[in-house]
Amino acid sequence: MDTTLRDGEQTSGVSFSVSEKLTIAKLLLEELLVDRIEIASARVSKGELEAVQKITSWASENNQLNKIEVLTFVDGGKSINWMLEAGAKVQNLLTKGSLNHLKHQLKKTPEQHFTEIKQTIELAAENNIKTNVYLEDWSNGMRNSKAYVFEYLDFLSTQNIERVLLPDTLGVLTPKETFTFIEEVKQKYPNTHFDFHGHNDYDLGVANVMEAVYAGINGLHLTINGMGERAGNAPLASVVAVINDFIKGVEISVNETALNKVSKLVETFSGFRIPVNKPVVGANVFTQTAGIHADGDNKKNLYFNDLMPERFGRKRKYALGKTSGKANIQKNLQDLGISLNDDELKKVTQRIIELGDKKEVVSQDDLPYIISDVLDSDTIEKRVVVKNYVLGHAKGMKPSTTLKLIVEGVQYEAHAQGDGQFDAFMNALRKLYKTHSKKDLPDLVDYAVRIPPGSHSDALCETIITWKKEKHEFITRGLDSDQTVSAIKATEKMLNII
Repeated sequence: MDTTLRDGEQTSGVSFSVSEKLTIAKLLLEELLVDRIEIASARVSKGELEAVQKITSWASENNQLNKIEVLTFVDGGKSINWMLEAGAKVQNLLTKGSLNHLKHQLKKTPEQHFTEIKQTIELAAENNIKTNVYLEDWSNGMRNSKAYVFEYLDFLSTQNIERVLLPDTLGVLTPKETFTFIEEVKQKYPNTHFDFHGHNDYDLGVANVMEAVYAGINGLHLTINGMGERAGNAPLASVVAVINDFIKGVEISVNETALNKVSKLVETFSGFRIPVNKPVVGANVFTQTAGIHADGDNKKNLYFNDLMPERFGRKRKYALGKTSGKANIQKNLQDLGISLNDDELKKVTQRIIELGDKKEVVSQDDLPYIISDVLDSDTIEKRVVVKNYVLGHAKGMKPSTTLKLIVEGVQYEAHAQGDGQFDAFMNALRKLYKTHSKKDLPDLVDYAVRIPPGSHSDALCETIITWKKEKHEFITRGLDSDQTVSAIKATEKMLNII
């Protein structure tokens, strides 16, 4: 059962709109193929009611209504009335699974609690609503009040319910405890369907789920991206991979290839960002950065495991940066269909290492720009060097540049203002040339900036400048993660050409 739309929405700061809830519900059932979804808590808000009505209406038309579940409360029938208005047919009734919660929160005896639960279950049945029962704080109940838990389970075994839901509400169980507790209840009640609902406060959510399955649990509650209160719930993607790869004899219906797509959509709708190192769905988990790994992949896939990216609708990548080495670059060149000789490859590798010191990861989309920049630079003899510059830009003041230039070993310096930082740089340059060489610089006739597709604000910029000297036009390129600096590099090439 996926509970992203109920427990997942309890993630701090997350609230799905009606249309977002409907879209996610459809994807979970139709593309991801989970067995059931818990979509809301009863009596929360008008918006929640509207969302449940939309989902149940769609589910009704598509023969999915029995897969839609709603969290309800022991509240004298108010939740049942809400369910009827919402059109839902399965309630997950929240009750107390530890004596501590029962005594201190409800201040009731077990007998009083059981009587009210019985009335709620009977009222649901009268209204054609099926009941599953949550034993809230069950994990602490097993630790500290086991007699109460079994007294309660004895009572539930006499009731008209579908499933008993066992939550580790506070995420406190160890894997060993999870196995022991679930094995104990399964042995005592072999004909009862039990679900395990794991939280991740100690980062043991997936390990606990794994032990629950080994112990014979019948169902699992999971969320997309591990969303949920505090540290969240056991994440669906990781659990699916673990069951498919390590637990023999257990078959699940979840469609692995849809995991990444649904994960990204939920990330967008929720604003809850996926950590880049999140297993299965994180941005970096199928990216090799170290050159030795790429080299090993070329030699019998030495750094592959069973988590092949294609299983999840993804592709392996080789990051480009200061640790990547030639093997990573060759992998990326193969993807792009580009071939370089050894000397060119060595120069491109060195350029990527230099950029990696400024910008941690260089993307594959950056690679053609880098190659163009390196090969273009090789054709120009460097007799003019832009040694230093200071670019100033303050609100209400004209941008300014102080420039230090070395021409064939002789150093020159100038200061100028302009309409922008690059204009100020060009004005300082013109001043130097007019003063010391009596020459005019070429006219700048076109200036274009490109960034690789899909890049962000830290992207590499390629600045392409077209110059005109007398009747002759020529183009120079500069590449840097800073737009103005890339333009200055293109200008330095122009100075060497003239």
